[in-house]
Amino acid sequence: MGLRVILNRSRSEGISILHPFHDHPANDCPAGRHGQFVVCLSLLCLSFIYSPKALAQGVESSASNPEHTIRQLLQKTCFDCHNDDLAEGRLNLEQLSWKLDNQRLRQRWIQAYDRIAAGEMPPDRSDLTQADREILLKALSQSLQTADAAEIALQGRGPLRRLTRDEYEQNLRDVLLLPHLDIRDLLPQDREQHRCNKVSEVLDMSRIQLDAYLDAADQALRQAVASGIQPRKQEHHRLPATRMFLTAGTFGGREAMFYAKDSQMVPLSGGDLARMRKENKHDPEMELAIFRSASWPYYGYPDVFKAREPGAYQVRFSARAVRQLRDFSLRPAWNSIAMNFRARKRSGADVSGDVRATGETFDIQPQGGIYETTIHLKQNETFEYSLLGLPVPRAINPPNAPLYYDFPPMPDGGHPGVAFQWLEITGPLDSASWPPASHQRLFGTLPIRVAEKGTLPVEVIPTQPEQDAKQLLRRFIRLVEREPTSDAVIKIYDQLVTDELQAGTPLAEALLTSYTAFLCSGQFLYLPEPRADSPRRQYAVASRLSHFLGNTRPDAELNQLAEQGRLLDGQVLDQQTHRLLSADSAENFVTNLTDHWLSLKDIRRDEPDSRLYPEYRFDDYLIESMASETRAFVKAMFEDNLPVTVLVDADFVFVNDRLARHYGLEPVSGSRVRKVALPENSLYGGLLTQAAILKVTANGTTTSPVIRGAWIMERIMGDPPPPPPPTVPAVEPDIRGATTIREQLARHTKDPACAACHARFDPVGFALEDFDIMGAFRTRYRSLAKGEKVTGIDRAGHDFTYYVAGPTDSEGRLQDGRTFKNIRELKQLLVAEPRQLARNLVEQLIVYATGTPVRFSDRPVVEAILNECRSNGYRARDLLEAVVRSPIFLGRDQPQNTLTIRGKKLP
Repeated sequence: MGLRVILNRSRSEGISILHPFHDHPANDCPAGRHGQFVVCLSLLCLSFIYSPKALAQGVESSASNPEHTIRQLLQKTCFDCHNDDLAEGRLNLEQLSWKLDNQRLRQRWIQAYDRIAAGEMPPDRSDLTQADREILLKALSQSLQTADAAEIALQGRGPLRRLTRDEYEQNLRDVLLLPHLDIRDLLPQDREQHRCNKVSEVLDMSRIQLDAYLDAADQALRQAVASGIQPRKQEHHRLPATRMFLTAGTFGGREAMFYAKDSQMVPLSGGDLARMRKENKHDPEMELAIFRSASWPYYGYPDVFKAREPGAYQVRFSARAVRQLRDFSLRPAWNSIAMNFRARKRSGADVSGDVRATGETFDIQPQGGIYETTIHLKQNETFEYSLLGLPVPRAINPPNAPLYYDFPPMPDGGHPGVAFQWLEITGPLDSASWPPASHQRLFGTLPIRVAEKGTLPVEVIPTQPEQDAKQLLRRFIRLVEREPTSDAVIKIYDQLVTDELQAGTPLAEALLTSYTAFLCSGQFLYLPEPRADSPRRQYAVASRLSHFLGNTRPDAELNQLAEQGRLLDGQVLDQQTHRLLSADSAENFVTNLTDHWLSLKDIRRDEPDSRLYPEYRFDDYLIESMASETRAFVKAMFEDNLPVTVLVDADFVFVNDRLARHYGLEPVSGSRVRKVALPENSLYGGLLTQAAILKVTANGTTTSPVIRGAWIMERIMGDPPPPPPPTVPAVEPDIRGATTIREQLARHTKDPACAACHARFDPVGFALEDFDIMGAFRTRYRSLAKGEKVTGIDRAGHDFTYYVAGPTDSEGRLQDGRTFKNIRELKQLLVAEPRQLARNLVEQLIVYATGTPVRFSDRPVVEAILNECRSNGYRARDLLEAVVRSPIFLGRDQPQNTLTIRGKKLP
């Protein structure tokens, strides 16, 4: 039965399925009762999100005195500006209700508390004496703590969190033993909040979304089924050089690609190549030499190969790194050349569809060698040779003449490239044992035969269909579940299978219907909040930990510890945290964290303006290297337990050959990023000066101290600026060179209110004005109209002209009066605030790990975490482990005023 039929049937026949807390009493169930099959699958996802109306009794105040005290002090100091007539900052304290059980109102009071605590309210500090300020803050804090803690005690710290689409895909990969499963793009994009894509509040679920999850689960399950009664027949191709490229030439002419023998170009025409292929007479001494990157326009793929079926393919090839001289002869390259393969459809240069890197990156050596990798292709895909960091030809469209492509002028020493001798392709690569492990995950060891009906390639041969179905269903659920599933719930899935079998559906198809339902149930789609009163708390902690540090389900060791009831032990938690941080799955943690917290997902958002920065045209290798550096840095920060101050300043960087050249460092060899010590007095080191960070905080044309400063204060220092007034236009630096950005900002901030706000972040941004849009050091700005003229030819062969304008100005004064001359001095000022850096990192880890941002009543826990880690210099892994051991992560099991971490009572 198709999924659409199931959707319709669920509404009409009352098929029901329990939500994840199916064993809890009805009053513990946010949905209140069990729904119909898909209605429950969708509505339970929505109803899991706790509503403020769930509080039966509001918490007005711990007593009447705090409100009276607060109102009296506010009346003396704040009501003149925040009243019915003025309501400055859109805040009317005179009329602001004291119903702290209301989340919206409580948040307004929290904002007032934070402004007062920061000394920003009242604006004139003398309007509120220090003694009155302390009384006011204490009264507000106690009332807000009490109200927030009461809500948490009744509702939990936050809503249930739906899996993100990345987590869902990784769960299915692990569940179905399909490590290269690709269903992510079938699911709607997740919304973001608090620099994170895991916030429960915005991970909603609609019927349309559930429909997409059903499709994704169904496709994943079908890919897990054996493709036939025996492994697919492998095809093996051994291609000489003259079969490795589709054509006899490529865009850019002979300088971009040619065939060679004895290190000298052989001028093969298209007819020569066609005749050679038709007669199958190929010279084994011939080489294919490529000197360009795989940017458009390009179709450098084998002439005969495309994947007959989807799957893994082994690729072996012989190649050497070379230089092309002016007489089209080849010499060994000075350095290795990085390359990988990119999957794509066979097509012309203009219509290539999905093009993506597949397999690993190689460093082709000048002395030559044989290289091997496994690539993953979809049906009818081929692959192209992607040489990284090489030039791209430019298109020239002369009047009254055909379009052609010109290659850049030859540099001293010749054009670098790769010469290939031969290529072997073998695949598809199926499992040595058959049926494959993914199939056995679904159907055990039941024999198979070619399907006679249905939509699967095979069908299983049962002895007793209904009995076999029940056994296989229970087995599958036990393998897939993240916490024990009751027999009552399993019987619901039993009924689905039974109904399908009675309707004449083959056993395998019937089981997939039920499996799909389970993989789209609330139990699988959602992560419950650990609760002290829940008998399944250990399982909830195991799931939270594994999705925090691996984006996936708990492994066997975590599940066993949860089953044994040992996972809440601090020492065990530390061991498991360290183990998961060292596992391969930690790459998922680092990638997802940096994608959102540090905006690496936007690394390709703005292409460099080729008018002002022609040296960056088509330099994908540089952009890929930038992202790799930042990910390697963050990974090392946790793995090596580095002090949190390395976020601002470090005496090392992670670079490869391209980045070392970009930063002006001593050359290194190869594409792999590795840790390199910086020379004394280097401006680089730490996140602030990494190329990836400097790129995502620029727009591809200009840099802005406003954007960079605000980004760093929010993402690194944890002091986000308020949103700009809607009527104030953004400052766009003048690329004509007529005015400096400092002059423009001085005019922009003439209003004292604007100046006070900009003083918080503009100085930090000015310190980074010594770095261009891609993070390279500079001493002067570039413009398109004024200054010293610079001309040349870029790496794509384009003529360029720009002007070097006035000098950069990186001096600044922080809001507290401290001054600096450049980024090096600013780093020293920021490093002096390690607790602030640590607090921001802890808060980011909390929202990433729990799906709920730090609440007001969480603040004492955060301070306790910082106190615990202070003596060791606020080191990154220490902070992460303390978060995992905290009541925020594990679920509170004590009254708020007696919370402890590692036996220490919180303040």
